[in-house]
Amino acid sequence: MGKRALKKYLVELKKRELEAQLMDLYDRFPVVKEYYDFIFNPKEDKLVQEAKAKISNEYFPLKRKRPKARRSVAQKYIKHFVKLGVEPHLIADLMLYNLEIGQAFSMDRNVPDAFYKSMLNSFNEMVQFVSLNGLVSDFKERIVKTYNFTQNNKWGYQEAFSRALDILD
Repeated sequence: MGKRALKKYLVELKKRELEAQLMDLYDRFPVVKEYYDFIFNPKEDKLVQEAKAKISNEYFPLKRKRPKARRSVAQKYIKHFVKLGVEPHLIADLMLYNLEIGQAFSMDRNVPDAFYKSMLNSFNEMVQFVSLNGLVSDFKERIVKTYNFTQNNKWGYQEAFSRALDILD
């Protein structure tokens, strides 16, 4: 069903029928429930803190011995928060946190080349997001600190990190 057909169908429904359908969607689909819960009670800070805890647990686990160090966990949260419409400032903070926790992880471990490539992708996405949302002045200090870490600790793809930073100028 296309948007036009859906719109026509919805216009033809009575208010009670429309309310019943919305309640049915709310009960059946957790995504719809989550969306409405967020719209009416956006505890953005709490959501971001929970996400940070999960990301931190990927690199520094509390219950298991070995870290999984999956970038995908952070990416899922970031994508989800963008969909929900979370404040861009909080999303940028989470993106930087992901990089910072990854950098702390790399200090203690011999990480594979794929780890650096993954962190480069995160860095590129973060720089673009910050730039597109006009948040450069708010995060420039943390971005430069993150960049300097990659250069001072001989991370792989140093030139690519430098090119990513050019977007900010």
